[in-house]
Amino acid sequence: MKKIMAIIRPTKLQVVKEALDDIGIPSITVTEVKGRGKQRGVIEIYRDREYCIDLLPKLEINIVVSDDKVDTVVETIAKAARTGEIGDGKIFVMPVEEVVRIRTGERGHDAI
Repeated sequence: MKKIMAIIRPTKLQVVKEALDDIGIPSITVTEVKGRGKQRGVIEIYRDREYCIDLLPKLEINIVVSDDKVDTVVETIAKAARTGEIGDGKIFVMPVEEVVRIRTGERGHDAI
């Protein structure tokens, strides 16, 4: 099993959710986060003054899937979240040792 963590633009959440639903992945966890990448934020002008906003609002999506679904999920998120502009985000894939469904006690693949 793998945990897929994607950092995306907030405006892309609905598109990503729908794309994941289309491939049979309805279960996700979404957290509002702030961060910056290589661009180190953005410069905005308000009342003729420049302001550097160095931590931009993003969303973190977490999904746990079986190993055979990882490539499909990663490709789906990347395609749905892509704008082609700096700040589109990143996708991380990490191993998961165990999953336990609290309600039933199921473990492993049965729990996801």
